[in-house]
Amino acid sequence: MRVVVNGEERALAPGTTVDAVVRELAGEAVRGVAVALDREVVPRELWAQTVLAEGQELEVLHAVAGG
Repeated sequence: MRVVVNGEERALAPGTTVDAVVRELAGEAVRGVAVALDREVVPRELWAQTVLAEGQELEVLHAVAGG
């Protein structure tokens, strides 16, 4: 299936979860990461059970400290 991740179209296996994509992008360093699926924030506790569907848009954002 095709999903847009951070503005780029990606081919993902059916049944792929938000958690799987986040860990692919960020590894185990998920502290400071926020996720939006179709412009709606996905709470961290729902990442593992949120299955992606064809055509959805996922944004994985890393918090950056600074002024």
